[in-house]
Amino acid sequence: MAVVTISREEIARTAPMTDAEKRVILASSLGTVFDWYDFYLYGSLASIIGAQFFSQFPKATADIFALLAFAAGFVVRPFGALVFGRLGDLVGRKYTFLLTILIMGFSTFIVGFLPNYHAIGIAAPIILIGARLLQGLALGGEYGGAATYVAEHAPAGRRGFYTSWIQTTATLGLFLSLLVILFTRSIFGEPAFASFAWRIPFLVSVVLLGVSLWIRLKLNESPAFLRMKQNGAGSKTPLREAFGNWPNAKIALLALFGLTMGQGVVWYTGQFYALVFMQSILKVDGYTANLLIAWSLVLGTGFFVFFGWLSDKIGRKTVIMFGCLAAAATYFPIFQRITTYANPALAAALENVSVTVVANPANCGSLFNPIGTRSFTAPCDIARDVLAKSSVKYTRVDTAIEEPVKILIGSKEIAVPDASDVAADPKAVRAAFDMKLTAALQDAGYPDANDPGIVKMSNPLDIFRPQVAGIIGLLFVLVLYVTMVYGPIAAALVELFPTRIRYTSLSLPYHIGNGWFGGLLPATAFAMVAQTGDIYYGLWYPIIIAMACFVIGVLFVPETKDRDIYAQD
Repeated sequence: MAVVTISREEIARTAPMTDAEKRVILASSLGTVFDWYDFYLYGSLASIIGAQFFSQFPKATADIFALLAFAAGFVVRPFGALVFGRLGDLVGRKYTFLLTILIMGFSTFIVGFLPNYHAIGIAAPIILIGARLLQGLALGGEYGGAATYVAEHAPAGRRGFYTSWIQTTATLGLFLSLLVILFTRSIFGEPAFASFAWRIPFLVSVVLLGVSLWIRLKLNESPAFLRMKQNGAGSKTPLREAFGNWPNAKIALLALFGLTMGQGVVWYTGQFYALVFMQSILKVDGYTANLLIAWSLVLGTGFFVFFGWLSDKIGRKTVIMFGCLAAAATYFPIFQRITTYANPALAAALENVSVTVVANPANCGSLFNPIGTRSFTAPCDIARDVLAKSSVKYTRVDTAIEEPVKILIGSKEIAVPDASDVAADPKAVRAAFDMKLTAALQDAGYPDANDPGIVKMSNPLDIFRPQVAGIIGLLFVLVLYVTMVYGPIAAALVELFPTRIRYTSLSLPYHIGNGWFGGLLPATAFAMVAQTGDIYYGLWYPIIIAMACFVIGVLFVPETKDRDIYAQD
């Protein structure tokens, strides 16, 4: 009789999770959910918070505060990756992500109790911005620590599956924040929510912090880090070794341009830009848009774990690259179909109504407006900005001579106020122009914001009508792409770098790819829409970046699923 031998590695691949491994995953994931929940609260409630803390200032000052808050959300994250990544490689994974969760909890608690401008004056927005900066820094350090910690506890051959639970946390944090906000709004009503009840979701996070901290305190340091320390193989200068040494820096660049850059834009397109697109362009009310996204997340979240598991079988790169390619190939038809379902009258107007902006190109500037506070005064910019915000498809005809800017809607001509008129009375002139243009567009066939054909959900379970179900199905496909690129990414990044600089090395490309390439996507895409007059033109941003990532990834990024992460040390 033949004797069948089973290797230790094969046993590890097929054995069920131990209680200790489950505790590691639960502690890491729960803490990261908490961090993402806190981070998303500010973004979801930015307009209400702005009214509480910034509206009393002159416009220029308010814009500076809004820009700082925006920067903290995205630009600061890579700096947190550097600070806490270095700390994690020097003193350990466990203690570093304990520190990040405490900082996140402290800064969120401050926002929940912080008096507004009327109570304490300019100190209120300054403290708010400080808290927001701390949130960005803490989030920059949290993900790398959690991903590294789980991966270094995972048995060989199962790192994709184990770390995929961490990958669910950003989506779960978003979902939880939307759920708590919707629940609080429904209990207190909109006036009370805008006045004081907006603080409740921030205060609820204290409970999450307590549970997460209690579980994490029971954890031990990762075995890979302990082994490295026992062997005296740790790095004394992880930043210099990770990014000042070309062989290591090259891997970090490949991780950015061949993995996280594409993953970041696919993630933000499927979950954030889809929400912005429905609300800002398709004019779907906020309640309905959030519910539609929430349902797509409910249906799709489990696929993070599935694609993490699949990457253990067929490879990290294979799954991630296919996700980037599939997203880039299908974004246009998916978003066009969402328009047809969500706002059928708008879809018809886009096809049938001809709108033209006639202007000298020298007088047409950039419409990039990341924090939504720019006021346009040049007639060409005013015209394009209004049309873009009205979701109007337009073409531009350039004139060779200086002549007044005008908008042609079919054969009807609408004069655009010139700069001197706007300067004399900006609000009145702009309001009169907006009203005149809106009336002309509606006469031509564009729907108003209250058009009965626009999708509207009466309650969270109103999902079985064909219009609603169709949109949820399309959004689910977008989330499916997110799970493909995001489910295996933690394992792929961990396996690229040696233990002594792993926390530092993976955190920076991850947060640049997500915080910069991904985080700037909604503002950049909408600026592209306004600039060109095509509501789908902004999709070229994620498509080009995802395709560039696909090419770089296929050609240059190594497959890592079978690597021994201990052998790299």
